[in-house]
Amino acid sequence: MTLEIGLTLLVIALTLVAFIREWAAPDVLALTILCLVVALGLVDPSKMTDVFRNEAPLTIAALFIIGGALEKSGAVDHIGRILRDRLSGNTRWAILAFACVAAFFSAWMNNTAIVAILLPVTLGFARSKDIAASRLLMPLSYASILGGCCTLIGTSTNLLVNGALRDLKETPMTMFELAPLGIPLAIAGIGYLTIFGPKLIPARSSITGSLEIDHRTTPLYHLLIGAGSPIIGKRLVDTELANRSSGIHVMEVRRDGARVMLPLSAITVEKNDRFLVALHRRRGSAAKSDELFAEIGGEVLSKVSGIVSELVVRDESSLIGMTLAKSDFRQRYNSVVLAVHRNGVNITNKISTIPLEIGDTLLVITARNNLEALENTRDFVMTDSPDEPSPEVVSHHRPLHVILSWSALVGVVLTATVTDSLNRIYPSVPAIPIHYAAMVGALALLWLKVMTPREAYASIDWQVLLMLYGLLGLGMAMQNTGTAEWLARGMVNLAENLVTREQMPMVMLWLVFLLTLCLTEVLSNNATAVMMIPIVVTLGNELEVSTRPFIMCVTVAASCAFALPMGYQTHMMIYGPGGYRFTDFLRVGIPLNIICWVTSCLLIPLIWPF
Repeated sequence: MTLEIGLTLLVIALTLVAFIREWAAPDVLALTILCLVVALGLVDPSKMTDVFRNEAPLTIAALFIIGGALEKSGAVDHIGRILRDRLSGNTRWAILAFACVAAFFSAWMNNTAIVAILLPVTLGFARSKDIAASRLLMPLSYASILGGCCTLIGTSTNLLVNGALRDLKETPMTMFELAPLGIPLAIAGIGYLTIFGPKLIPARSSITGSLEIDHRTTPLYHLLIGAGSPIIGKRLVDTELANRSSGIHVMEVRRDGARVMLPLSAITVEKNDRFLVALHRRRGSAAKSDELFAEIGGEVLSKVSGIVSELVVRDESSLIGMTLAKSDFRQRYNSVVLAVHRNGVNITNKISTIPLEIGDTLLVITARNNLEALENTRDFVMTDSPDEPSPEVVSHHRPLHVILSWSALVGVVLTATVTDSLNRIYPSVPAIPIHYAAMVGALALLWLKVMTPREAYASIDWQVLLMLYGLLGLGMAMQNTGTAEWLARGMVNLAENLVTREQMPMVMLWLVFLLTLCLTEVLSNNATAVMMIPIVVTLGNELEVSTRPFIMCVTVAASCAFALPMGYQTHMMIYGPGGYRFTDFLRVGIPLNIICWVTSCLLIPLIWPF
């Protein structure tokens, strides 16, 4: 072992610990790793910018835009609503239907977006059919992962692996090269969830799941403080309006036509102040509206429809690490938080001082017409959607936009697939790379006004792109220093003492899949793929067999994170709304991991011979 290999192994170990312990956001960690390998001399500073030549992040950004257009056009949401309205209350049929829709769309779109779109639809269906939401949400998340294994553009991991193959002078993947493996895996996985899901997944409910529907809706009162009110001149927190124990929640304060953007503790009541007030308690009766308003001298101007809903903190939320008090949550989102659901526990005391984390579920009271504004912040995944979309949303859901969005996606897929196939037969026909086709497709949607530039930028998950660029530096260091070769040779030498040379490729395939699967449960799937691809390419060369089986093994295994809720971001999105516990994922996910492991290792040598 050389000093450079030792340093690279140290960086790998630090990477593992940093991601597992979540020392910082994934993109911050990845870019720090890039700078670290340069600082240690593992990557030449002049070649540091080579990571930005990798086309994978560019392709992913363009596909985010196309996926954003599909999301905005309402294509997926419309199909989800059809399922909700037409399905019976049979749990197995519901699992099968929602899982198939999630798997199909995630083969073409970002699976996080698919789950975010289908989450409120699935919860609405579960409430209407009196089915435990937990029975449907876990299959929804798992199916979105399985669907992403079917095409080159199904996940960012597939595209990242494809870019790494170009850097390693390996043959890139074609659009549907993964399909002969991904489709059987999706069928096996969805079949397992449909047959055994209702028995293995416990019937759990989220915070609102235990509430009757009439308790989830609540009127909000617009109050005017008249000249004779006894609370004028008093601090708001010293009045009856601050009595949270009676279920009184001040949603908004307006003065002279403008919202007062101050904490309630800093507001002194003045004549003609207007308040938006909710009267709601999770248990028991709240204060009587007539008595309360008479006591404070408030005149009811109007009532609006309110709803008790759940907001799941997204991985890209600006609230991560902030407390509700510090974020001015009430003023910023026109909502009041009643409780925080985290790791299967409902937190109701001192919630304003708790730093928020990814996957936290907030039980809030908000105006029903405020749900769209909350969704547009991209800080949350919504668990409710308006019953009747607003005219603005209806205009966005024009059939023409749906057709144009699908046409752009199909055009990208066909262009990359057909030109690549023709190039293999007729070399004079140029093969149009996927990143160029995706960029043209995204630009077409901008020119056709399906999306505005601002909406296009907002649809890109910049954290994913920055993380990919940073992690590519680690892959470059492993290749430049010979670490990948050293690890591969060590694996071969170890296995030679246990099995014959003829059995070696098959045994290593099973071990590589298992190792990748274990790593991806605790790391991001992209980080796992970046570390494993250089190793398995070298491993194939060491064994003097085709590297393709090992490449496909890592590509699929890096997405098979089913056993831990933190293994994939879609799991965290459904963790709170489903009322899950940590052990629920172990009970359902480990058998699914085994199914994917065995199925893949049996099929891979048949599809891509050694």
